[in-house]
Amino acid sequence: MDDETVGPDLHPIEGTRERRWRLAIGADDESSSALSEEDRRLSAALDALYGDGSGDAGDPRKRRGGLGRSAPRVAQWMGDIRSFFPEQVVQVVQKDAFERLKLKQMLMEPEFLKAIEADVNLVADLVSLRSAMPEKTRDIARSIISDIVAKLMQRLEQKTAEAIRGALDRSRRTNRPRQRDIDWPRTIAANLRHYQPDHKTVVPEKLVGFMRRQRRLVDLDEVTLCVDQSGSMASSVIYASIFAAVMASLPVVRTKLVCFDTAIVDLTEELSDPVEVLFGVQLGGGTDINQAVAYCAERIERPTKAHFVLITDLYEGGNGQELLRRLAALVRSGVNVVVLLALTDQGRPGYDSSMAGSVAALGVPVFACTPDHFPDMMAAALRREDIGAWAAGADIKLIRPDSETPSAAE
Repeated sequence: MDDETVGPDLHPIEGTRERRWRLAIGADDESSSALSEEDRRLSAALDALYGDGSGDAGDPRKRRGGLGRSAPRVAQWMGDIRSFFPEQVVQVVQKDAFERLKLKQMLMEPEFLKAIEADVNLVADLVSLRSAMPEKTRDIARSIISDIVAKLMQRLEQKTAEAIRGALDRSRRTNRPRQRDIDWPRTIAANLRHYQPDHKTVVPEKLVGFMRRQRRLVDLDEVTLCVDQSGSMASSVIYASIFAAVMASLPVVRTKLVCFDTAIVDLTEELSDPVEVLFGVQLGGGTDINQAVAYCAERIERPTKAHFVLITDLYEGGNGQELLRRLAALVRSGVNVVVLLALTDQGRPGYDSSMAGSVAALGVPVFACTPDHFPDMMAAALRREDIGAWAAGADIKLIRPDSETPSAAE
């Protein structure tokens, strides 16, 4: 490489050779300045797995795996790998990750399984690496995912069902309500004369509750959750899949789940089994939001009864202006559009601020949401309430519109 000098006037072929050598050897702090931002990300992604763990930066044969605490999360790291390499190379890197990081051995150890932090991030990591797992280990991973999903369902299902089952007609009452439809304050008031001092309780002789609307399938609202499955959105994908499964079990709405990167996966038919849904997700890769929005828009049957929830960090790898035009068209047609920058417990996402401002300028509410807020948000959306007012009441900040954008989206 003595005859190849790095500099502004570097010949394109020489520049390509230099780039390849730096990526092959590994970019240290001094040489990384010669690489583009994308190449630095590529180098960091490779270094996380093959990076030097003993100071032998010049000898690739002495590199050791390093997805430690300071490295990116596995799911996000795999997302970077998928965006840089073709599928055949990704499969090799996945296999190396599984073997070099000894994930297989850890998952096979009962002591590890007992001590493991079973959370959404673990689900994302297991889903990311599932294609590299041996069959027996994959079964263990599925079991772990099932347990975590069951706990999340227990945490989120009741509140979601109660919020979205807003199809109760509270203007009509009945004396034979279902248990979950009992109006307890009115029931207690109507039965105060039956108070039992010895037991310090009221024994209700008559129940007062809400009568349900009888709604035909054709009258149901449509809810489409369109979820970015790039590595940085891993936790959001997990939560969105669980909420979609819960909503699909309710007879008051028609729910669809579509996940995307540069490809589109329609998981609507799998919603009866949230674990199966997660195994249908392919975390990582590029991002074509415009293509996904187009797919969903074509499948909206009645815009004035439709609610479109786009969950993405808005880093668009496709046609950004076309995306804005599609979203604007959905709004004009009467579709209730909401954009969530994240659906996570942290609620502090990284996102494309310019695109977020442009989308907000279309009149679309854009914000991050925690899983605990999502049921109430969805109920407010189904009632066609002002999401901005709801967000203010929940102490959630909406992205401010970019005042220069609307004309570009028309």
